[in-house]
Amino acid sequence: MDAELSVRDEARMIASILAGEREQYHELVRPYERSVYKMALSFMKNEADAEDVAQEAFLKAFRKLADFRGQAKFSTWLITITLNEARGRLRRQAIARTESLDESPEEGGHISPALLRDWREVPSAALERQEIRQMLQDAIANLSPLYREVFLLRDVEEFSIEETATALALTAGTVKVRLHRARMMMQKELAPKLKNAGPRRRWFQWS
Repeated sequence: MDAELSVRDEARMIASILAGEREQYHELVRPYERSVYKMALSFMKNEADAEDVAQEAFLKAFRKLADFRGQAKFSTWLITITLNEARGRLRRQAIARTESLDESPEEGGHISPALLRDWREVPSAALERQEIRQMLQDAIANLSPLYREVFLLRDVEEFSIEETATALALTAGTVKVRLHRARMMMQKELAPKLKNAGPRRRWFQWS
């Protein structure tokens, strides 16, 4: 019932934004600020790039809000935009590294509304220990993108198999296979490191 109410509230809020009440957009995306930032950070690996990706994802979602049809959850749609923005930025960075340029091309300037808070100020009880957090970040970063994406959505963001499949445009079967392989890779890397580092986090205690 709460989930259904949330969906209805979001639908009403989206309709209001599209009708001209743009100030409601911040309230619409507020619950997802940290998730979007964490997803961006897991790909970009530095805070400045992650903040740029997250900001651009929220701006693109705003511009494309009329295209949102409610076939998936708004959060799933937003994470998909974030993933695509991170992938695109990584591709552009890879191309830039292979080019020998006298100067970097200037990006088109635009005014970004101050939509977002500083995500780093939001406490995260699940990752309170710096050394554990760094281990997890390093292990996730070492996964190849096709496994990392599935792992982050399913085991970090706690998307369902179906939501993960929708966000990544995969079949549920492919998600399950990649998730299993990603978990085994994570366990192999983390088990010896976490042995003497305190209790493991909930989402690493797989059956």
